[in-house]
Amino acid sequence: MLLSRHLNIPFVVTVHGLDVFNTCYAGGMPAAWRRKVSVDVYREARTVICISQKVQQILRDGMAGEVRSAVVYNGVNPRRFSPGTAPVEREEKEIVMVGNLIASKGHELALKACGRLKSSDLKVRCLIIGDGPERARLSFLAEALGMAQQVHFWGRKSRAEVAEAMRGCSVFVLPSSNEGLGCVYLEAMACGKPVIACQGQGIDEVIQHGKNGWLIPVAGLEELVEGLSALLHSPELCARIGMAARETILNRLTLSHQAQQLAKVYAEAMA
Repeated sequence: MLLSRHLNIPFVVTVHGLDVFNTCYAGGMPAAWRRKVSVDVYREARTVICISQKVQQILRDGMAGEVRSAVVYNGVNPRRFSPGTAPVEREEKEIVMVGNLIASKGHELALKACGRLKSSDLKVRCLIIGDGPERARLSFLAEALGMAQQVHFWGRKSRAEVAEAMRGCSVFVLPSSNEGLGCVYLEAMACGKPVIACQGQGIDEVIQHGKNGWLIPVAGLEELVEGLSALLHSPELCARIGMAARETILNRLTLSHQAQQLAKVYAEAMA
């Protein structure tokens, strides 16, 4: 904003998450200052790009006056994140989760759901990619659930390794309660996998429940167990939803789609 004033050129700013006004940590005066600065920046921006309508609504609700904004969803490289060869049906089903190991991502809920599936006829392996402050607690939870041998913590991986893991899984799960959109959902969908996510997040603007993905309520343990059971018991359902998921990406959520929309926003900013 300060450079824009000094150079007399317009600027745009992109908001990637739900904490639009930077007030989710260190409250009091620091949070009030961050909010004021955020409002000033958004007010002077030629356009505020939001990665979902949910983020855009939070922006509009939090501004005292009008703000110029546009929704540009994240895009995926459909060549890197692709289904690959036809999957080999294995007796052991694999669930993949990708994300920072923090409470809001929903790893605890997913592990508890997997624990509930132990009493069924399903053999489930859970692969967790990512790292963070919750790792020790989640590892302890896996042991407490009697799943230490079925839950694997891989830590951080490269994009190519993440894509390979997504291609090899049966279902991608991330019951996060705080997502502006979530690139990992789009990447798993591009790999032709059924994705389980939470309602009320940015991703529910993309996923149609039971058609190109699966939606559950935030903290919905019973619904997550039911969804995992339905998907893991039916390779046909997984294949149908996975195919529709990839078509959704190819139709409107590739990097090319994103670039075209961004180019339009920047062209309008310079007009």
